[in-house]
Amino acid sequence: MGALMEAGAVTSSPPPRFVPRPAQARVLEFREGRLGISAVPGSGKTQTLSYLAAQLVHELATRRDEIINPFETPEVLIVTFSNSAVENFRQRISQILSTEFELLPNVGYRVRTLHALANDIVRMRPALAGLTDDFQIADERAAQQVLDEALHHQLSNEPAALDFILSGALKEFQAATVRREKWPEQARDIASMVIRRAKDLELTPVELRARLGNLEEPSRVLLRLGLNVYETYQRGLQMRNMVDFDDLLRLALLTLRLAPDFLERLRRRWPYVLEDEAQDSSLLQEKMLRLLTNTHERGTQGAGGSHWVRVGDPNQAINTTFTTADPAHLRQFLHEPGALRRDLPDSGRSARPIIDLANFLVNWTCIAHPVAWLRQHAFLQQAIQPTSLSDPQPNPTESFTYLDERAHTPDDELKAVADSLSRWLPGHPDWTAAVLVPENSRGFQLATELKARNLPYEELLRSSAATRNVAGKLEMVVRYLAEPVERMRLADVYRQVWWARGRGAETDDEALEADRAAAAADVDDTPDVSSAPDDQGDDAMPDTLAESVLVVPPLGAGPLPLSALNQPQAQQVEKTLHRLTSVEDFLYPGPAGDWLAALRPALEQPAIMADLLNFRQAVQRWLQAGVLPIDQLILTLGRELFTEPSELALTHKLALVLTHFAETQASARLMELANELHIIARNERRFLGFDTADTGYQPKKGTVTIATMHAAKGLEWDRVYLMALNNYSFPAAQPHDSYQSEPWYARDALNPQAETIALLEAILDDDAAGYVEGAASAQARLAYAAERLRLFYVGITRARKDLIVTWNIGRFGVQDSARRNQAAAAFTALHEHWRVRLKNKTS
Repeated sequence: MGALMEAGAVTSSPPPRFVPRPAQARVLEFREGRLGISAVPGSGKTQTLSYLAAQLVHELATRRDEIINPFETPEVLIVTFSNSAVENFRQRISQILSTEFELLPNVGYRVRTLHALANDIVRMRPALAGLTDDFQIADERAAQQVLDEALHHQLSNEPAALDFILSGALKEFQAATVRREKWPEQARDIASMVIRRAKDLELTPVELRARLGNLEEPSRVLLRLGLNVYETYQRGLQMRNMVDFDDLLRLALLTLRLAPDFLERLRRRWPYVLEDEAQDSSLLQEKMLRLLTNTHERGTQGAGGSHWVRVGDPNQAINTTFTTADPAHLRQFLHEPGALRRDLPDSGRSARPIIDLANFLVNWTCIAHPVAWLRQHAFLQQAIQPTSLSDPQPNPTESFTYLDERAHTPDDELKAVADSLSRWLPGHPDWTAAVLVPENSRGFQLATELKARNLPYEELLRSSAATRNVAGKLEMVVRYLAEPVERMRLADVYRQVWWARGRGAETDDEALEADRAAAAADVDDTPDVSSAPDDQGDDAMPDTLAESVLVVPPLGAGPLPLSALNQPQAQQVEKTLHRLTSVEDFLYPGPAGDWLAALRPALEQPAIMADLLNFRQAVQRWLQAGVLPIDQLILTLGRELFTEPSELALTHKLALVLTHFAETQASARLMELANELHIIARNERRFLGFDTADTGYQPKKGTVTIATMHAAKGLEWDRVYLMALNNYSFPAAQPHDSYQSEPWYARDALNPQAETIALLEAILDDDAAGYVEGAASAQARLAYAAERLRLFYVGITRARKDLIVTWNIGRFGVQDSARRNQAAAAFTALHEHWRVRLKNKTS
């Protein structure tokens, strides 16, 4: 927030008048030219930019007599990052205009996200972009469906693509698992990166193929795959009369270049362009705004150019490794000839001990980080300054910081944070609190822990726990129905769906892989079916089974019985199913006998026998339902698996989503439909209709917010917990670090996406010989380490009063000390600084 006078308790009183700090006042003096602003967290940049916009609207209003064409009334254009920010700016500017300048609240300015601005431009002249007047925008889901269809078509044409990156140390069954389960997702990521980079470079598929030339060399197979998918993907969009978000930017830029008169008209309409969150500017955004303001890359400005203000914080650039955002654009602008620089260093958000930690992180990185590249590129060396005691927003004086150096297991870390919240929350009903995690999966686990303790919480994650639970269970069943002879999938359905019902369990990729690996390696623990007692053979089977059979309702009539087994029993059954020689022997026993009748655990424990009989009957029924249309299949499964009204409502929504998917992709089979459920269950994109809309979030007092550190940007809480500060989630480009972007099955620790893009750029630069395999992966490590340092900084600066930081050794480190994660290097440095400061304070 900016510096504000305290509002009164009466809601009908006028809003507080903005009282700018000295640094903010210098920004508000701007009237012409170019202005770059680096704003630290909590410096009030949104309020400052809103007030500047209102001032400029007032300035334009005083010059209305100079307007020649009434249809070209000038406006102030504000470009920001998200829909919630758009609404925030609109509300602030309208309030200032009406209360301080006595102007109409919604006239004289336009607030747009970059993509909405691009859409406005293209809609004005669609023919210039080669589009019809009724073209459609492919949202995230629609674009992903077209991409998946293109990928499915091309994967079969490039069977050697995976072999190029596959490690030779993998066992045959591991390679088969990767090919079946991991490679489609990896190939999609590679293709997405090629498509995004090509569009950022304004290259159509035809132009890119012409520039790349011959790609038949084995070393270019991944790039060839990406290009082929790009061609098929773009044709798919054109057939649907669609453009994706990246197309919008490219086509808007094309439209402006092809119509000089139209461009001049827009420059007259928007004489002032105010850009928010400029640290997330991409190359296309940079080009489009430079064209609108007539600002050349060297900093000179042509005649008739718009006045341009760019506001951002390079130290909060946390989207660089998975988008085309690059903070270098803002950093360059801040030092451009002719551009004025006015920083906003003062922040009243956080208590001084928290500001001290944030500033130390920046200084340590810039001066003492062990990697020289990170010292130079991770941060802009600037410090957060606390506000004065007379400031309308003074820094909180109450503060508690604790950096926990203990090496927790992942489960112990969850329990430690939950224990702390259990003790603290009841005594602080008027405080806001958040637990911030590096990845969604950690947040899901914490939500389960807090739910078990009846602690109030809200999720600010990619989807709700209910969505993940329902979609995940349906995905596993549908995936099994697509491959009914796969014993591993049957075992997954048993453990993660059948047994987990009613226990609040959620599917987890890492846990599944660990279970599968254990099942493949640990044959001694598998029940020895062949050694069943002689007197429990085929002759005894009818009586044993008859005693255990439970009556199952007709197909889809209602929920099935819950499993009565405890966890050790369920694990025993799961291992047994992993070792099935033939799934048919269990599901449809023939004249030779029933596999289940000779299973020792079932014979010795009637509860296991009853559970497996019920499970078998359920799977038989689901296989019968597999021939139904997808909506009927999903609704049938939902009625049998779920009981809560919210779960049934989600099932209905999923049925509609999959029906639409099947209608748009006529060749889609059960496996493709399972993949769509997988995407929803793993939060790879939002499940529209059930997640929090992008309209802003306000933390609630007395309720814990669970969010990723990415999602927390722009928010603040009284107390903040930062979890998992280890060298896996926050690597420092050290030899012992590991990286999520380097799949475990890839040879030589390669990053396939980074290598593919590096090769693409080398060929485009006519320097194919200069491409050295592995160099791009090494550079990607540095870029990722820099971004994670900035993410740590963002997490720290979300806290107003209290900050607690923990780390864990990782799941694999629990059983294998050689694979233990270490505390992140930045955390270790910060902990030592905190410890010394605390010691000096108490001595």
